[in-house]
Amino acid sequence: MPTYTVFSPAGQLTTEQKDAIAREVTNTHSEVTGAQTFFAQVIFQEVPTGSWYMGGAPLQQKQIYMCGNVRGGRPKEMKNRLLLQLRDVLIRNSGVRRDEVWVYINELPPSLMLEYGHVLPEPGQESAWLEGMTSEERHRLENLGK
Repeated sequence: MPTYTVFSPAGQLTTEQKDAIAREVTNTHSEVTGAQTFFAQVIFQEVPTGSWYMGGAPLQQKQIYMCGNVRGGRPKEMKNRLLLQLRDVLIRNSGVRRDEVWVYINELPPSLMLEYGHVLPEPGQESAWLEGMTSEERHRLENLGK
C-alpha cells in the first residue's frame, strides 16, 4: 500500500541509517493509519553527485526527499500527522536539519493499486481483504519482516 522512496545524495546515508529509517517509516505508517506493517515498503535511491539541482544549481548541502504513494481516502488530520511524523523520522535518523527535509505524499485510489497479486481494499477494509487470500498468502504477509 504505501511505497516510500527516500532520495539522498550518494553516500549521505549509512546502512544503519537506512535500516532505522525503513523500520521507523513502516511503524509510523502503521501507527498513524492502522494499516498492517507488511503493506509498507521503503526504497532508497542515492542520487549521484551532479545529478540533483535546487534553484537551477547543483545541490551543495545535505538534503533528503521522501515521496510516498499511499491509498487515498483518509482524513486530512491523519495525513497531516503522517507528514509531520515522517519528517521527524528522517531528521532523527539521517543527520539532516529540519530545513533540509522534504516529504510529499501522493494519494492513489485503492482500485488502481495492486499488491501481492490483489487489488487493494479501501482504508479500513484490510481484514476482509486478507480473508480473501489463501492461507499461504496470509501467512507470508503476516511474517514479512519477522
